[in-house]
Amino acid sequence: MGKYVDAGDLDLDSEVVRRKDGSRITEEQAAEQGKRIARRGRPSLTGKAETSPQIGVRLSSDLNERLKARAAREGKKPSEVVREALEHYV
Repeated sequence: MGKYVDAGDLDLDSEVVRRKDGSRITEEQAAEQGKRIARRGRPSLTGKAETSPQIGVRLSSDLNERLKARAAREGKKPSEVVREALEHYV
């Protein structure tokens, strides 16, 4: 048996489900844990509780290498260099 088991839909206030330590998991606790999991990931660039839009861009090998080199020189991630360039250009 794997580490996780899909138990389907359960009413944790009527069904008893326990953690490894024996403590019971309630509906409220499961809902809060679900919210914490949903908040994981990178923080929004706006500083608000929302998702930042993403775009995909194809680059030539040469441009990609120059981008990575500049990011390394400046101690930044390539995405930061691209955002700064777009802020300046647009």
